[in-house]
Amino acid sequence: MDHTIFQSLRTFIADYGYWAVALALLCENAGIPVPGETTLLLASFLAYSEHQLHLGWIIVVGICAATLGDNLGYAFGYYGGRPLLQRYQNVFRIPPATLKRGEEMFARYGAAAIFFARFIFGMRVFAGPLAGVLRMRWRAFTLFNFLGAAVWVSFIAGAGYLFGQHWRSLLRAMHRFNIAVLIVAVVVALFLWWRYRRHTPPEN
Repeated sequence: MDHTIFQSLRTFIADYGYWAVALALLCENAGIPVPGETTLLLASFLAYSEHQLHLGWIIVVGICAATLGDNLGYAFGYYGGRPLLQRYQNVFRIPPATLKRGEEMFARYGAAAIFFARFIFGMRVFAGPLAGVLRMRWRAFTLFNFLGAAVWVSFIAGAGYLFGQHWRSLLRAMHRFNIAVLIVAVVVALFLWWRYRRHTPPEN
């Protein structure tokens, strides 16, 4: 990820905390392609490294926001229909092949596809709107939507927190690596200086 975007996300999370997580996941799951997964991952990392947030609350907020977001997406698709989905596809430049794959997946697995769609790159964003367009039964959609949100959010948040647990060890390893590089650089510099002095004729 670009360093500027990473720092902007970090500042956004530091300033707004759980609201940042809720907004990002709500928008992403409602059908707006924002970096919700990255926000969740970074928030969980910061929960360990800077202790500004708590992992448990991140998971609770994330599950609620993801579930609500998908329901909003479902409503947009249900009442907007195929024309809205086509405009949505054009605005966000979703490849037709991706949309077709989603329709085939829903036709084959039904509401259970909502669960798996969260773990497939590119499908999490429009799974809700597509389910609404295809008139999937709302109760079945809600059940698998919640189950998918619970597993996905817990997995991503846990991974971010686990990465945070090893962050200090990584920093120490990098520090030792930098010291080793510095020592080697000094030795090489002294060797080159010695060779230069050795092959330089003395001045009269």
